[in-house]
Amino acid sequence: MLREVGLGSAEELFRSIPADVLLGRKLNVTEPLAESEVIARMESMAEMNGAARKTSFLGGGVYSHFSPTIVDHLIQRSEFFTSYTPYQPEVTQGTLQYIFEFQTLVCQLTGMDVANASMYDGSTSMAEAFLMAQRVTRRDKVLVAETVHPEYLEVAQTYTRHGDLEFGTIGFEADSGRVIEEELSKLDDKTAALVVQSPNFFGCIEDLDRLAAKAHEVGALFVVVVTEAISFGMLKTPGSSGADIVVAEGQSFGIPMSFGGPHVGLFACRDKFVRQMPGRLSGVAYDAKGNRGFVLTLATREQHIRRDKATSNICTNQGLIALAATVYMETMGKKGLQEVAMQNVQKAAYAAKKISEIEGYSLVFDAPRFNEFVVRGPVDAEELLGHLSGEKDILGGIAVSRYYRDRPNDFLVCVTETNTKEQIDELVSALSNIG
Repeated sequence: MLREVGLGSAEELFRSIPADVLLGRKLNVTEPLAESEVIARMESMAEMNGAARKTSFLGGGVYSHFSPTIVDHLIQRSEFFTSYTPYQPEVTQGTLQYIFEFQTLVCQLTGMDVANASMYDGSTSMAEAFLMAQRVTRRDKVLVAETVHPEYLEVAQTYTRHGDLEFGTIGFEADSGRVIEEELSKLDDKTAALVVQSPNFFGCIEDLDRLAAKAHEVGALFVVVVTEAISFGMLKTPGSSGADIVVAEGQSFGIPMSFGGPHVGLFACRDKFVRQMPGRLSGVAYDAKGNRGFVLTLATREQHIRRDKATSNICTNQGLIALAATVYMETMGKKGLQEVAMQNVQKAAYAAKKISEIEGYSLVFDAPRFNEFVVRGPVDAEELLGHLSGEKDILGGIAVSRYYRDRPNDFLVCVTETNTKEQIDELVSALSNIG
């Protein structure tokens, strides 16, 4: 090739680059390796990941759950692994079908009429819900409970920073950790949506029926946020509690924690709002002979000719991750999901009881919980958790002061079905020693 273009070396191809900006040495990478050598190198690097060998009680939006091996096996099939936007339905029937199944399962979980084909993650789903509520109600104020995940709210504020959406907050009770009833008086005829997370950031389960009624009294939409999707296996559906829009993080459904992503956002709403929903919908159609097929029923994105009339120019779906969640849900089934949820509740209850019995420790909130709870310790939580990690190989939770600076001794503990009784007892013992 060089001879054909009249050059003597590859370096001559880049002679237009000034000499003073050239690296002047070889890149710091290995020489070519055989496949076996590559595997050995990667395994040695993996052994450096100390966090993987620690006992984890981390939650706060990303959760450790067991994933059946069938999930990874199926999503790594070549026809799925390269899945992309199904622009041509005639050649993407498989993708459209699993999206349809995914939507159906999300509707069943949330108790809503319609769900889209997934989004980036739970936080971007919530941000899109804010904008959707603004379009539906033609109002510009959103009231958000202070117990919604702080990082979710940060994403939503980033999304809307150049728009005309006004944010207001509703505080939480010191004893229960739930929304303060009196602060619902902030709802008025300018409010587009009341946004509440349940279980909330502190792990407390909100009274959604009461909150929905208050929002609807002033004509606002009621938006429910869920970060721990396994809770759908036990709790009353948001849809049956009056939610108009439900957004959630689906990571708990067979998706590894993966340092925070990629994950998958769930988005569902009432049928009457479907044309204002971001993203896309897969639907069923029949040809002249009655054969069933799958199509994109609704796609209100800018790339689908909508341009400036699109409901969102930045939403997209995590196709492969949505498939993994679908395989997980289909594998577990209704009873399996209920069993996992029950194990989470029981193990969390055991851990909370044992920790609360340690001198110097207490449970901060008394509201019903799912699998997370806030503990107040005798010393600074950052210091305490650092000791657990460094000395005991236990990731004991998240320091609440990271988000709520007035709570230096509080930390959020999460217990899932992957935590054994022995691990919980080890945590209790370690905390006792610090106490």
